[in-house]
Amino acid sequence: MAETVTLAYTKAVIKEVRAETPDTFTFSFELGDGRRPADFLPGQFNMLYVQGAGEVPISIASSADDATVKHTIKAVGSVTGLICGMNAGDAIGLRGPYGTHWPVEKCYGSDLLVITGGCGLPPLRPVILEAKTHPERFKSVNILYGARTPKDLIYKGEYEAWGKAQGTKLYVTVDKAEDEWPRTLETRGRPTCETSVGVVSALLQKVGSIPQGAKAFVCGPEIMMKFTVLELLKMGMTPVDIFVSLERNMTCGRGTCGHCQIGPYFICRDGPVFNYTKVRRFFAKEGV
Repeated sequence: MAETVTLAYTKAVIKEVRAETPDTFTFSFELGDGRRPADFLPGQFNMLYVQGAGEVPISIASSADDATVKHTIKAVGSVTGLICGMNAGDAIGLRGPYGTHWPVEKCYGSDLLVITGGCGLPPLRPVILEAKTHPERFKSVNILYGARTPKDLIYKGEYEAWGKAQGTKLYVTVDKAEDEWPRTLETRGRPTCETSVGVVSALLQKVGSIPQGAKAFVCGPEIMMKFTVLELLKMGMTPVDIFVSLERNMTCGRGTCGHCQIGPYFICRDGPVFNYTKVRRFFAKEGV
């Protein structure tokens, strides 16, 4: 369980805003207390506060090598809608980080599968960037990412660099293709990754056999994670090598309000990243 760094708010000034989709934006923040991206672990989240509106938990999307703390936010409610309407120079309140993190250090010297769908990609972006910057730490890295349509894909400008990283393969799929798919992911007339149409779990067939000792990080809609885990287990992975990130209505970040409780766990305190062995009975009723 990760320790809470602070319960107090710090001023977070927006330095840059990058549109990912029509309703999703990546914000780069400079923190008033001087903390840097290296002070936050991949998979953790911060509580972002807008005065008069409230606060929301948002996963940390920056890596230790980024210059600023980044959050990718989709406008789905009153608070996120207000933040997504802000510009460089505006400020919000930030407290955190909270929660557990992806155990990247356990993957050093092993093969890693990063499997994600929809807005589950931001919490895994720091892991992907570490693999890109330090490929020598991993035997191989397979990134499997899916979205509903090509217009819903985020971080498209980063795919080429991810796919070119030593020992890394990138697979991208969409549930519903359009006329321009997959040319929307071409750079200088060349594809940036292997593309397909279908659900994320089906991409595992492209990966082929999974080496013994490989680790899998899975994040996305729970139905997507459920079927992905089922497929991983069918392919021979053991539950102890699978890690998932769960999402609930996290309000306090300290495990005191009870809004995010699932069984004996509080997602904000004991998660959001769990080893699958801990949550399998809540996660898949089939008892896999």
